[in-house]
Amino acid sequence: MTTPPEDPERDPAKDSTKDSATDAATDAATGSAPAEGPVPRRRPQQRKQVLLRLDPQVYEALARWAGDELRSANAQIEFLLRRALAEAGRLPGDTGPLPRRGRPPRSGPGPGATPPP
Repeated sequence: MTTPPEDPERDPAKDSTKDSATDAATDAATGSAPAEGPVPRRRPQQRKQVLLRLDPQVYEALARWAGDELRSANAQIEFLLRRALAEAGRLPGDTGPLPRRGRPPRSGPGPGATPPP
């Protein structure tokens, strides 16, 4: 019996497509116990990682568009997906806002700020 060849683009260290809730549900459904103690809880701020394969020309166009709007390609993809879900009426109501990236806004006069006249 031969084993299938490894996918050269696949990184086994990053290949975690199931989250802890899915693992717990699978264990409960199959009647098997988790292999290593209790399932750790995910932090609410943790983001889901997804591998996305795109045509190189589509990615280049997306990256240019993202640069025009001062976003990363990843942030642009999330922005577009959220907008499409909202327009289709499929964005869940409890979805949090887009995470703010970059430098936080100033919280008052600081060094280098011009004093009011």
